[in-house]
Amino acid sequence: MQRLYDFLRRYPTWVDSVWAVVLFGISLVSESTQRGAEDSPAVVVPLALLLCLVIALRRRMPERMLLLAIGVGLAQLALDVATMPADFALLVITYTVAANGARWASRLALAVGLCAASLAQLRWPTEQTGVAGNIALVVLKTVPFALAWVLGDSIRTRRAYFAQLEERAARLEKEREAQAKVAVAAERARIARELHDVVAHNVSVMVVQADGAAYVLDAAPDQAKKALETISSTGRQALAEMRRLLGVLRTGEHQEAGEYVPQPDVQQIEELVEQCRGSGLPVDFKVEGTPRPLPSGVELTAYRIVQEALTNTRKHGGPNAGASVRLVYFDDGLGLLVEDDGKGAPHELYEEGGLDGQGHGLIGMRERVGMVGGTLDAGPRPGGGFRISALLPLKPAH
Repeated sequence: MQRLYDFLRRYPTWVDSVWAVVLFGISLVSESTQRGAEDSPAVVVPLALLLCLVIALRRRMPERMLLLAIGVGLAQLALDVATMPADFALLVITYTVAANGARWASRLALAVGLCAASLAQLRWPTEQTGVAGNIALVVLKTVPFALAWVLGDSIRTRRAYFAQLEERAARLEKEREAQAKVAVAAERARIARELHDVVAHNVSVMVVQADGAAYVLDAAPDQAKKALETISSTGRQALAEMRRLLGVLRTGEHQEAGEYVPQPDVQQIEELVEQCRGSGLPVDFKVEGTPRPLPSGVELTAYRIVQEALTNTRKHGGPNAGASVRLVYFDDGLGLLVEDDGKGAPHELYEEGGLDGQGHGLIGMRERVGMVGGTLDAGPRPGGGFRISALLPLKPAH
């Protein structure tokens, strides 16, 4: 049964042609048995053939077949060829045009269908019935045309509705794909920022300590040992943070509590400052206002800004550079000020970001601050050195 249905859908014109042949045969039989010699076959047969052609080609060219059917109907009226079985094509083409044809053709089919019964009844009235009977016959013959048009128009409306639903579903699917791509890009950017902060800070500390250990290895073994211990602890800290990031990436796996270190917060900035002091960078650290718990996004952003700023001081400030870190708790936010008195970063790094991975730290800072709705200002300070100031609001950005 399904194969038959698929065949009918694939070859609609062939199916209509079969019905046209059947209708033509019925018309010929009706002509030979009922009409007798009333109408000339030379007139009836071509008209019936044209009406059956309307059935055969109704789906391929509905508007043209409607005009052909109207022309045949007018020819019947002019040649006094009474109604015959082939006139059923008028009902079929009315339905077809209402369902698939152009709007003007659909309206024309409705108008013609409503007038056809009246014209046929006036041209061939029933002599045995009176005026009331003829009017009743007109109404009865008009109803099928109206029903055929209404059925076809409802099919058109239903198809348009389903097409609209499909279009909407396709649009929503595209929007979901776009949102998924944006989410993936945002997650990649977040992970890139985290990796940069972890690697840049901890590796820079390890490099500084390794250089110092190599310098004093023979003259001061105790200092070299202390530097190596700092390198070891910094490396373990970097590994712990790397494990945390990898754990975030492993979606679908249940990790045991405490396997990965929590994200750093404002309270750990003091530990970060002590670590920098231990690596040989003098840092003055002060907190103003009343410390209090902050949103996790603000806490992480504040820590990463200080971390990146101190890393940049070690990288670009020179051997004798010193830094200062200020945390200011406001009623509606947290202020950060990190300054150093070193040489400062090259101009292209804080303006546009450099090549080969350089300058990405400041880019990451701006992205982090933008995500929490804050503001960031980075650049050289008067008198030399570099300054980074940020204001992080407590309310998230909309």
